[in-house]
Amino acid sequence: MPGGRRMRRFWMILPAIVGLAACADGGPPPQLVPTPSVRAGFPPGGVADVIRVDTVDPLPLRVAELVAPDGTATPSRSLNVEANPRTIGGGSTIADPWRTSLLGANGNDPLPAGAVAAAYRSESQVLLTTSTADIALPDPVAYRRDWTTYRIRLSFGAPDNRLDVRELPAPQPAGELR
Repeated sequence: MPGGRRMRRFWMILPAIVGLAACADGGPPPQLVPTPSVRAGFPPGGVADVIRVDTVDPLPLRVAELVAPDGTATPSRSLNVEANPRTIGGGSTIADPWRTSLLGANGNDPLPAGAVAAAYRSESQVLLTTSTADIALPDPVAYRRDWTTYRIRLSFGAPDNRLDVRELPAPQPAGELR
């Protein structure tokens, strides 16, 4: 085989070799899926003296309550649970066959939470349950004074009607320094 043909084949294979070599010690890609978590705090710009509890868990949140130092429990005033939430993304055009009106009522999220998908039409689903609870402080002055002795009790519903009870420390009041 003449040397010119071998060199052309080498130059054609070289990008594949370089690409494989670049992947050799890169490690796994970053994790882009949500993992089970619990977060409690006073959201910035939210209602004053209301603790927001956000959970991502395989089990749905059934009860959220603020427990005072004397054992008095204040239940949440609202609880929103969504199993396996979905988001629709991707690009669309005026000639989109799925668009039902010119106003954009085609199922796309009005406020997408992530990056725009590269696909023409895509859908993502999280196989966990997201829950949000709002707990109003029964006595904001007492809470600010003794917030380190309060705790939040969360009860997650199990399939066999047993509750998985977890506790976490109460969040620091907004505007306070440790």
